[in-house]
Amino acid sequence: MTSRDSLATGQRSLGDPSVRFPLWPPLTAGCPVTSTETVSYPVEVDYAYDKVPADLFTTAPGRPRGHERWAPLLPPLHAPGLGEGGTPLVRFGDGLWIKDESRNPTWSHKDRINRVTVSAAVGAGAEGIVVASSGNHGASAAAYAARAGLRCAVLTSTDTPPAVDAFLRAYGAVVLPVPVDARWPLLRRIVERFGYHPVSNVTPTHTGHGFGPEGYKTVAYEIYAELGVPAAVFVPTGYGELLFGVWKGFAELVALGVTDRVPRVFGCEPAVGGPLAAAVRGGVPATRVPVGETAAYAISSSVGGYRGVVAVRESGGGALLVSDGEMAAARAELARGGMWAEVSAAAGLAGYRQQEAAGLDLGSGPVVCVSTSSGFKDRDLLASSGSAGLDPEDWAEVERRVEAGGG
Repeated sequence: MTSRDSLATGQRSLGDPSVRFPLWPPLTAGCPVTSTETVSYPVEVDYAYDKVPADLFTTAPGRPRGHERWAPLLPPLHAPGLGEGGTPLVRFGDGLWIKDESRNPTWSHKDRINRVTVSAAVGAGAEGIVVASSGNHGASAAAYAARAGLRCAVLTSTDTPPAVDAFLRAYGAVVLPVPVDARWPLLRRIVERFGYHPVSNVTPTHTGHGFGPEGYKTVAYEIYAELGVPAAVFVPTGYGELLFGVWKGFAELVALGVTDRVPRVFGCEPAVGGPLAAAVRGGVPATRVPVGETAAYAISSSVGGYRGVVAVRESGGGALLVSDGEMAAARAELARGGMWAEVSAAAGLAGYRQQEAAGLDLGSGPVVCVSTSSGFKDRDLLASSGSAGLDPEDWAEVERRVEAGGG
Protein backbone atom coordinates (compact mmCIF):
# COMPACT_ATOMS: atom_id res chain seq x y z
CA MET A 1 0.00 0.00 0.00
CA THR A 2 1.18 3.51 -0.77
CA SER A 3 0.16 6.69 1.07
CA ARG A 4 -2.29 7.44 -1.77
CA ASP A 5 -4.19 4.16 -1.64
CA SER A 6 -7.75 4.18 -0.31
CA LEU A 7 -8.49 1.98 2.69
CA ALA A 8 -12.24 2.05 2.00
CA THR A 9 -13.74 -1.40 2.51
CA GLY A 10 -17.49 -1.05 2.04
CA GLN A 11 -20.69 0.87 2.74
CA ARG A 12 -23.01 0.62 5.72
CA SER A 13 -26.39 2.03 6.69
CA LEU A 14 -26.61 4.90 9.12
CA GLY A 15 -30.05 3.59 10.06
CA ASP A 16 -28.58 0.26 11.18
CA PRO A 17 -24.76 0.04 11.07
CA SER A 18 -24.95 -3.75 11.01
CA VAL A 19 -26.40 -3.55 7.50
CA ARG A 20 -23.41 -3.54 5.17
CA PHE A 21 -22.76 -3.47 1.43
CA PRO A 22 -19.70 -3.84 -0.81
CA LEU A 23 -17.85 -0.67 -1.75
CA TRP A 24 -18.98 -1.00 -5.38
CA PRO A 25 -21.32 -0.02 -6.81
CA PRO A 26 -21.67 3.27 -4.89
CA LEU A 27 -25.16 3.63 -3.42
CA THR A 28 -26.70 6.88 -4.61
CA ALA A 29 -30.20 6.50 -3.16
CA GLY A 30 -29.58 5.63 0.47
CA CYS A 31 -29.88 2.25 2.14
CA PRO A 32 -32.27 -0.09 0.28
CA VAL A 33 -32.74 -2.23 3.40
CA THR A 34 -33.36 0.20 6.26
CA SER A 35 -35.07 3.07 4.41
CA THR A 36 -38.85 3.44 4.60
CA GLU A 37 -41.42 5.35 2.57
CA THR A 38 -41.07 8.34 4.88
CA VAL A 39 -37.39 8.25 5.94
CA SER A 40 -34.45 7.51 3.67
CA TYR A 41 -31.38 6.44 5.62
CA PRO A 42 -28.02 7.34 4.08
CA VAL A 43 -25.08 5.01 3.82
CA GLU A 44 -21.54 5.89 4.80
CA VAL A 45 -18.18 4.46 3.79
CA ASP A 46 -16.22 2.23 6.17
CA TYR A 47 -12.43 1.78 6.22
CA ALA A 48 -9.71 -0.56 7.40
CA TYR A 49 -8.83 1.80 10.24
CA ASP A 50 -6.22 -0.62 11.60
CA LYS A 51 -4.15 0.00 8.46
CA VAL A 52 -4.15 3.82 8.56
CA PRO A 53 -0.54 5.07 8.42
CA ALA A 54 0.60 6.14 11.88
CA ASP A 55 1.96 9.44 10.58
CA LEU A 56 -1.06 10.43 8.46
CA PHE A 57 -1.98 13.34 10.72
CA THR A 58 1.54 14.60 11.38
CA THR A 59 2.95 17.54 9.46
CA ALA A 60 5.95 16.73 7.30
CA PRO A 61 7.64 18.34 4.28
CA GLY A 62 6.64 16.99 0.90
CA ARG A 63 3.18 15.79 1.85
CA PRO A 64 0.63 16.17 -0.96
CA ARG A 65 -1.94 18.94 -0.63
CA GLY A 66 -5.69 18.53 -0.45
CA HIS A 67 -7.51 15.25 -0.95
CA GLU A 68 -4.37 13.36 -1.98
CA ARG A 69 -2.97 13.89 1.51
CA TRP A 70 -5.95 12.12 3.09
CA ALA A 71 -6.44 9.44 0.42
CA PRO A 72 -6.29 6.45 2.83
CA LEU A 73 -9.45 7.73 4.56
CA LEU A 74 -11.33 8.63 1.38
CA PRO A 75 -13.04 6.49 -1.25
CA PRO A 76 -10.79 5.79 -4.25
CA LEU A 77 -9.86 9.00 -6.06
CA HIS A 78 -10.35 7.79 -9.63
CA ALA A 79 -10.98 11.30 -11.01
CA PRO A 80 -8.21 13.90 -11.28
CA GLY A 81 -8.35 16.77 -8.82
CA LEU A 82 -8.23 20.54 -9.13
CA GLY A 83 -6.31 21.32 -5.95
CA GLU A 84 -9.38 21.17 -3.71
CA GLY A 85 -8.94 21.51 0.04
CA GLY A 86 -6.06 23.00 1.96
CA THR A 87 -8.09 26.17 2.56
CA PRO A 88 -6.88 28.69 5.13
CA LEU A 89 -7.95 29.11 8.73
CA VAL A 90 -8.11 32.85 9.23
CA ARG A 91 -7.87 34.27 12.76
CA PHE A 92 -10.94 36.42 13.29
CA GLY A 93 -10.68 37.53 16.87
CA ASP A 94 -9.79 36.20 20.27
CA GLY A 95 -10.12 32.43 19.90
CA LEU A 96 -12.29 32.68 16.77
CA TRP A 97 -11.23 31.32 13.39
CA ILE A 98 -12.86 31.27 9.95
CA LYS A 99 -12.33 28.26 7.69
CA ASP A 100 -12.55 30.03 4.33
CA GLU A 101 -13.87 27.53 1.79
CA SER A 102 -14.18 30.17 -0.93
CA ARG A 103 -10.51 29.44 -1.71
CA ASN A 104 -11.42 26.14 -3.35
CA PRO A 105 -11.16 25.84 -7.17
CA THR A 106 -14.80 26.80 -7.89
CA TRP A 107 -15.00 29.06 -4.84
CA SER A 108 -16.94 26.76 -2.53
CA HIS A 109 -16.78 23.76 -0.19
CA LYS A 110 -18.61 21.68 -2.81
CA ASP A 111 -15.30 20.93 -4.52
CA ARG A 112 -14.46 18.60 -1.64
CA ILE A 113 -17.55 16.48 -2.25
CA ASN A 114 -17.44 16.53 -6.05
CA ARG A 115 -13.86 15.26 -6.28
CA VAL A 116 -15.18 12.17 -4.50
CA THR A 117 -18.54 11.74 -6.27
CA VAL A 118 -17.10 12.27 -9.74
CA SER A 119 -14.42 9.73 -8.81
CA ALA A 120 -17.26 7.33 -8.03
CA ALA A 121 -18.75 7.99 -11.47
CA VAL A 122 -15.41 7.25 -13.11
CA GLY A 123 -14.95 4.12 -11.01
CA ALA A 124 -18.45 2.94 -11.93
CA GLY A 125 -17.75 3.44 -15.63
CA ALA A 126 -20.43 6.09 -16.18
CA GLU A 127 -20.28 8.31 -19.28
CA GLY A 128 -21.60 11.30 -17.42
CA ILE A 129 -23.05 12.75 -14.24
CA VAL A 130 -26.30 14.52 -13.49
CA VAL A 131 -26.96 16.97 -10.67
CA ALA A 132 -29.92 19.06 -9.49
CA SER A 133 -28.60 22.40 -8.26
CA SER A 134 -28.93 26.14 -8.85
CA GLY A 135 -25.79 26.95 -6.93
CA ASN A 136 -22.41 25.79 -5.74
CA HIS A 137 -23.00 22.07 -6.15
CA GLY A 138 -23.80 22.32 -9.85
CA ALA A 139 -20.90 24.65 -10.62
CA SER A 140 -18.47 22.35 -8.84
CA ALA A 141 -19.86 19.14 -10.34
CA ALA A 142 -19.53 20.62 -13.83
CA ALA A 143 -15.89 21.50 -13.19
CA TYR A 144 -14.94 18.05 -11.94
CA ALA A 145 -16.85 16.33 -14.72
CA ALA A 146 -14.99 18.43 -17.28
CA ARG A 147 -11.69 17.61 -15.58
CA ALA A 148 -12.50 13.88 -15.73
CA GLY A 149 -13.73 14.00 -19.33
CA LEU A 150 -17.33 13.14 -18.40
CA ARG A 151 -20.53 14.64 -19.71
CA CYS A 152 -22.54 16.68 -17.24
CA ALA A 153 -26.22 17.63 -17.09
CA VAL A 154 -27.27 20.23 -14.52
CA LEU A 155 -30.93 20.69 -13.60
CA THR A 156 -31.14 24.27 -12.47
CA SER A 157 -33.62 27.13 -12.18
CA THR A 158 -34.28 30.31 -14.14
CA ASP A 159 -32.89 32.48 -11.32
CA THR A 160 -29.50 30.80 -11.12
CA PRO A 161 -26.88 33.30 -9.87
CA PRO A 162 -24.82 34.89 -12.68
CA ALA A 163 -21.50 33.46 -11.50
CA VAL A 164 -22.93 29.94 -11.25
CA ASP A 165 -24.48 30.12 -14.71
CA ALA A 166 -21.14 31.31 -16.09
CA PHE A 167 -19.34 28.39 -14.44
CA LEU A 168 -21.79 25.86 -15.88
CA ARG A 169 -21.57 27.11 -19.44
CA ALA A 170 -17.79 27.57 -19.36
CA TYR A 171 -17.32 23.93 -18.37
CA GLY A 172 -19.58 22.73 -21.19
CA ALA A 173 -22.36 21.37 -18.99
CA VAL A 174 -25.84 20.85 -20.42
CA VAL A 175 -27.95 23.34 -18.47
CA LEU A 176 -31.64 22.43 -18.04
CA PRO A 177 -33.64 25.19 -16.27
CA VAL A 178 -36.79 23.55 -14.88
CA PRO A 179 -39.26 24.23 -12.04
CA VAL A 180 -37.88 23.16 -8.67
CA ASP A 181 -40.47 20.43 -8.12
CA ALA A 182 -39.64 18.90 -11.49
CA ARG A 183 -35.92 18.56 -10.88
CA TRP A 184 -35.79 15.26 -9.05
CA PRO A 185 -38.24 13.30 -11.26
CA LEU A 186 -36.33 14.54 -14.32
CA LEU A 187 -33.01 13.64 -12.70
CA ARG A 188 -34.21 10.09 -12.15
CA ARG A 189 -35.35 9.83 -15.77
CA ILE A 190 -31.94 10.98 -17.01
CA VAL A 191 -30.26 8.39 -14.80
CA GLU A 192 -32.53 5.66 -16.19
CA ARG A 193 -32.34 6.75 -19.83
CA PHE A 194 -28.67 7.72 -20.17
CA GLY A 195 -27.01 5.83 -17.34
CA TYR A 196 -25.58 9.03 -15.89
CA HIS A 197 -24.29 8.85 -12.34
CA PRO A 198 -26.37 11.05 -9.97
CA VAL A 199 -24.24 13.23 -7.69
CA SER A 200 -27.13 14.92 -5.86
CA ASN A 201 -30.13 13.69 -3.92
CA VAL A 202 -32.84 11.42 -5.37
CA THR A 203 -34.69 10.29 -2.20
CA PRO A 204 -37.75 11.58 -0.25
CA THR A 205 -35.67 12.65 2.75
CA HIS A 206 -32.08 13.54 2.00
CA THR A 207 -29.43 10.87 1.59
CA GLY A 208 -27.30 12.15 -1.25
CA HIS A 209 -24.43 10.15 -2.67
CA GLY A 210 -23.00 7.52 -0.32
CA PHE A 211 -19.41 8.58 -1.02
CA GLY A 212 -20.02 12.34 -0.98
CA PRO A 213 -19.72 13.49 2.64
CA GLU A 214 -16.45 11.56 2.95
CA GLY A 215 -14.89 14.45 1.05
CA TYR A 216 -16.04 16.85 3.75
CA LYS A 217 -14.12 14.95 6.45
CA THR A 218 -11.02 16.68 5.16
CA VAL A 219 -12.28 19.96 6.67
CA ALA A 220 -11.95 18.35 10.10
CA TYR A 221 -8.54 16.87 9.30
CA GLU A 222 -7.24 20.26 8.21
CA ILE A 223 -8.62 22.05 11.27
CA TYR A 224 -6.99 19.46 13.52
CA ALA A 225 -3.65 19.63 11.69
CA GLU A 226 -3.48 23.39 12.10
CA LEU A 227 -5.39 24.10 15.31
CA GLY A 228 -5.99 20.88 17.20
CA VAL A 229 -9.51 20.08 18.35
CA PRO A 230 -11.60 23.25 18.72
CA ALA A 231 -14.32 23.68 21.31
CA ALA A 232 -16.97 24.02 18.60
CA VAL A 233 -17.49 24.26 14.86
CA PHE A 234 -20.39 26.29 13.42
CA VAL A 235 -21.46 25.14 9.96
CA PRO A 236 -23.90 26.61 7.39
CA THR A 237 -26.42 23.82 6.92
CA GLY A 238 -28.85 22.84 4.19
CA TYR A 239 -29.03 19.06 3.89
CA GLY A 240 -26.42 18.46 6.61
CA GLU A 241 -23.76 16.70 4.53
CA LEU A 242 -20.99 19.16 5.44
CA LEU A 243 -22.08 19.09 9.07
CA PHE A 244 -21.88 15.29 9.10
CA GLY A 245 -18.53 15.24 7.33
CA VAL A 246 -16.97 17.61 9.86
CA TRP A 247 -18.30 15.52 12.74
CA LYS A 248 -17.21 12.22 11.18
CA GLY A 249 -13.71 13.50 10.51
CA PHE A 250 -13.21 14.36 14.17
CA ALA A 251 -14.90 11.12 15.27
CA GLU A 252 -12.38 9.19 13.19
CA LEU A 253 -9.53 11.04 14.90
CA VAL A 254 -10.89 9.81 18.23
CA ALA A 255 -11.34 6.25 16.93
CA LEU A 256 -7.75 6.25 15.67
CA GLY A 257 -6.43 7.47 19.02
CA VAL A 258 -5.13 10.72 17.54
CA THR A 259 -7.23 12.79 19.96
CA ASP A 260 -9.65 12.10 22.77
CA ARG A 261 -12.66 14.23 21.92
CA VAL A 262 -14.77 15.75 19.16
CA PRO A 263 -15.86 19.39 19.09
CA ARG A 264 -19.50 20.34 19.44
CA VAL A 265 -20.87 20.90 15.95
CA PHE A 266 -23.69 23.34 15.29
CA GLY A 267 -25.79 23.33 12.15
CA CYS A 268 -26.91 26.86 11.22
CA GLU A 269 -30.05 26.97 9.05
CA PRO A 270 -32.22 29.81 7.70
CA ALA A 271 -34.95 30.60 10.21
CA VAL A 272 -37.62 30.53 7.47
CA GLY A 273 -37.25 26.76 7.24
CA GLY A 274 -34.94 24.57 9.29
CA PRO A 275 -35.67 20.86 8.71
CA LEU A 276 -32.71 19.81 10.86
CA ALA A 277 -33.83 21.95 13.80
CA ALA A 278 -37.36 20.52 13.42
CA ALA A 279 -36.06 16.94 13.38
CA VAL A 280 -33.91 17.51 16.46
CA ARG A 281 -36.82 19.18 18.27
CA GLY A 282 -39.19 16.39 17.35
CA GLY A 283 -36.77 13.55 18.06
CA VAL A 284 -37.20 12.11 14.55
CA PRO A 285 -34.58 10.95 12.00
CA ALA A 286 -35.58 13.52 9.36
CA THR A 287 -38.53 15.67 8.43
CA ARG A 288 -39.99 18.22 6.03
CA VAL A 289 -40.91 21.83 6.82
CA PRO A 290 -42.48 24.70 4.89
CA VAL A 291 -39.92 27.22 3.66
CA GLY A 292 -40.25 30.98 3.32
CA GLU A 293 -38.27 33.48 1.27
CA THR A 294 -34.62 33.93 2.19
CA ALA A 295 -31.49 35.40 0.62
CA ALA A 296 -29.66 32.28 1.79
CA TYR A 297 -30.92 30.26 -1.19
CA ALA A 298 -27.97 27.85 -1.12
CA ILE A 299 -28.98 26.39 2.26
CA SER A 300 -32.73 26.87 2.06
CA SER A 301 -34.32 23.43 2.10
CA SER A 302 -37.70 22.02 2.98
CA VAL A 303 -36.33 18.52 3.53
CA GLY A 304 -33.64 17.35 5.91
CA GLY A 305 -31.64 14.18 6.31
CA TYR A 306 -30.48 11.85 9.04
CA ARG A 307 -26.80 12.75 8.71
CA GLY A 308 -27.26 16.14 10.37
CA VAL A 309 -29.20 14.61 13.26
CA VAL A 310 -26.35 12.15 13.87
CA ALA A 311 -23.74 14.93 13.88
CA VAL A 312 -25.64 17.11 16.33
CA ARG A 313 -26.57 14.24 18.64
CA GLU A 314 -23.17 12.57 18.77
CA SER A 315 -21.22 15.82 19.26
CA GLY A 316 -23.51 17.42 21.83
CA GLY A 317 -23.97 20.36 19.48
CA GLY A 318 -27.16 21.94 18.23
CA ALA A 319 -29.35 22.96 15.31
CA LEU A 320 -29.66 26.75 15.17
CA LEU A 321 -32.07 28.94 13.23
CA VAL A 322 -30.57 32.20 12.00
CA SER A 323 -32.47 35.06 10.39
CA ASP A 324 -31.61 36.83 7.16
CA GLY A 325 -30.72 39.87 9.25
CA GLU A 326 -28.27 37.86 11.34
CA MET A 327 -26.68 36.37 8.23
CA ALA A 328 -26.45 39.79 6.56
CA ALA A 329 -24.73 41.18 9.65
CA ALA A 330 -22.30 38.26 9.71
CA ARG A 331 -21.62 38.67 6.00
CA ALA A 332 -20.82 42.37 6.56
CA GLU A 333 -18.57 41.44 9.48
CA LEU A 334 -16.66 38.97 7.30
CA ALA A 335 -16.29 41.62 4.59
CA ARG A 336 -14.87 44.10 7.09
CA GLY A 337 -12.31 41.41 7.86
CA GLY A 338 -11.39 41.03 4.19
CA MET A 339 -13.52 37.98 3.32
CA TRP A 340 -16.40 38.36 0.87
CA ALA A 341 -18.89 35.59 1.50
CA GLU A 342 -22.19 34.52 0.04
CA VAL A 343 -25.12 35.19 2.42
CA SER A 344 -25.51 31.44 2.99
CA ALA A 345 -21.81 31.10 3.73
CA ALA A 346 -22.09 33.55 6.62
CA ALA A 347 -24.65 31.40 8.46
CA GLY A 348 -21.94 29.75 10.56
CA LEU A 349 -20.67 33.05 11.92
CA ALA A 350 -24.27 34.22 12.36
CA GLY A 351 -25.00 31.16 14.49
CA TYR A 352 -21.91 31.71 16.59
CA ARG A 353 -22.72 35.39 17.20
CA GLN A 354 -26.28 34.42 18.12
CA GLN A 355 -25.12 31.93 20.71
CA GLU A 356 -22.41 34.27 21.99
CA ALA A 357 -25.08 36.95 22.61
CA ALA A 358 -27.19 34.35 24.41
CA GLY A 359 -24.29 33.54 26.72
CA LEU A 360 -23.72 29.95 25.55
CA ASP A 361 -20.73 28.41 27.34
CA LEU A 362 -18.73 26.44 24.79
CA GLY A 363 -15.96 25.59 27.23
CA SER A 364 -12.28 26.21 26.62
CA GLY A 365 -10.57 26.18 23.26
CA PRO A 366 -10.89 27.95 19.92
CA VAL A 367 -14.08 28.16 17.88
CA VAL A 368 -14.18 27.66 14.11
CA CYS A 369 -16.89 29.03 11.82
CA VAL A 370 -16.94 27.55 8.33
CA SER A 371 -17.56 30.09 5.55
CA THR A 372 -18.62 27.98 2.61
CA SER A 373 -18.50 30.11 -0.54
CA SER A 374 -17.69 33.37 -2.29
CA GLY A 375 -19.92 36.43 -2.50
CA PHE A 376 -19.80 36.07 -6.27
CA LYS A 377 -22.37 33.27 -5.88
CA ASP A 378 -25.20 35.45 -4.55
CA ARG A 379 -28.29 36.07 -6.66
CA ASP A 380 -28.23 39.81 -6.02
CA LEU A 381 -24.73 40.24 -7.44
CA LEU A 382 -25.84 42.22 -10.51
CA ALA A 383 -28.48 44.11 -8.56
CA SER A 384 -25.96 46.00 -6.43
CA SER A 385 -25.81 49.60 -7.55
CA GLY A 386 -22.47 51.07 -8.46
CA SER A 387 -21.40 54.56 -7.46
CA ALA A 388 -22.61 57.45 -9.57
CA GLY A 389 -20.07 59.05 -11.91
CA LEU A 390 -17.82 61.74 -10.52
CA ASP A 391 -16.21 64.88 -11.89
CA PRO A 392 -12.57 64.61 -10.70
CA GLU A 393 -12.40 68.40 -10.45
CA ASP A 394 -15.31 68.46 -7.99
CA TRP A 395 -13.11 68.23 -4.89
CA ALA A 396 -16.00 68.88 -2.50
CA GLU A 397 -17.78 65.76 -3.76
CA VAL A 398 -14.55 63.72 -3.68
CA GLU A 399 -14.00 64.83 -0.09
CA ARG A 400 -17.59 64.01 0.86
CA ARG A 401 -17.41 60.50 -0.55
CA VAL A 402 -14.03 59.72 0.97
CA GLU A 403 -15.13 60.90 4.40
CA ALA A 404 -18.40 58.96 4.12
CA GLY A 405 -16.52 55.76 3.43
CA GLY A 406 -17.75 52.71 1.52
CA GLY A 407 -19.89 49.69 2.38
